[in-house]
Amino acid sequence: MLRVRDLVVRYGGRSSVPAVTDVSLSIDAGETLGLVGESGSGKSTFGLAILSLLPAGTASSGSIELCGRTLNSLKGSQLRHARQLGSMVFQSSSASLDLRRTIGWSIAEPLLVRRVPKVARHERVNALLDAVGLDASMTVRYPHELSGGQKQRVGIARALAADPALLVCDEPTSALDVSVQAQIVNLLLDLQDEHMFAMLFISHDIAVVEAVAHRIAVLRDGRVVEEGVADQVLRRASDPYTRELLAAVPRLLGESGST
Repeated sequence: MLRVRDLVVRYGGRSSVPAVTDVSLSIDAGETLGLVGESGSGKSTFGLAILSLLPAGTASSGSIELCGRTLNSLKGSQLRHARQLGSMVFQSSSASLDLRRTIGWSIAEPLLVRRVPKVARHERVNALLDAVGLDASMTVRYPHELSGGQKQRVGIARALAADPALLVCDEPTSALDVSVQAQIVNLLLDLQDEHMFAMLFISHDIAVVEAVAHRIAVLRDGRVVEEGVADQVLRRASDPYTRELLAAVPRLLGESGST
């Protein structure tokens, strides 16, 4: 679904220090790649880059292929269409929601862009709410009326509205209580099993990544220092930086129980 080769991203022009340097990663259908690292390591920049959502003036090079389409070479309507193959779930559950709009409108907005007929939009919104464990009555409510966990479920429903091939989750549980984190993680896993989308799960929380990822890539100062099958990276890390991250996890990996 996603293949990235030698990606370089610079903020402030080509003479600046790169935020992402020579990153090459891929994700298959139905697979989750966990991207971990400290704050400022370039994780979010990488997520924005693969969906062509970088701020204006950002310089980038390398190749980004989504469902076989090289995004770097597309422009205009072709790029807009290709970008619809991917969606993002943001760290802040309110980031993708218009506070002045109802929940139903926020979920339906991607369908409005695609000019989906009104009846079909209504049916799709109700189906999405059901898929994320929310009642159809939520459509007439506003973001301030929902809990953090409910808003994050709405954000997931919105991200899935256009049936993306790739779902980018940027710290989707970091602002939630531990019990709610588990609910969101389980929801994402169930939805992936059903729809087989590829998922990039960005997080600094190793324990959460352990629960969702098939493979893990470790980013440090914009570079991948380790990448492999989740169990291998988490239990037999070869890079000193990865071992430092694992040593900082309060709950040692391998203990009974789940996130």
